[in-house]
Amino acid sequence: MISENGEQLGILPLEEALEIAQEAGLDLIEISPDASPPVCKLLDYGKVKYEKKKKAHLSKKKQHVVKLKEIRLRPRIDDHDLETKMHMGKKFLKDGCKLKVTLMFRGREMSRLDLGDVVMKKVVEMLKDIAEIEKQNPLEGRRMSLIFTAI
Repeated sequence: MISENGEQLGILPLEEALEIAQEAGLDLIEISPDASPPVCKLLDYGKVKYEKKKKAHLSKKKQHVVKLKEIRLRPRIDDHDLETKMHMGKKFLKDGCKLKVTLMFRGREMSRLDLGDVVMKKVVEMLKDIAEIEKQNPLEGRRMSLIFTAI
């Protein structure tokens, strides 16, 4: 058994250890049950629980969650509009987010998939200096998409 200050109290029977803990106003916590004899310590369990919760909160706070921002385009987008959207895309990438560029086809545009390929090549060309392609989905239904990550 170990006291609250860390000094060894020796091997004690369970009843005696519980009595000492009750007199001190603390809890008897089993540290290593597999040891022979099992090691117990006098601690305030509420305080231990609070410290553990606080530590978990701090580690969660330090985690960086990567966000995915999406930009939607059409196959017949004008050059200036594309430049404007890619300017926002570069901003998202600089902020540490991933960027998903989705090209949506409607109606008869599905027969002109080559227009979509041209737009996607322009996008890759505009972003090649600050980003690389992480995932490429050629065509899912009426959508074509690329996911970029910052270099």
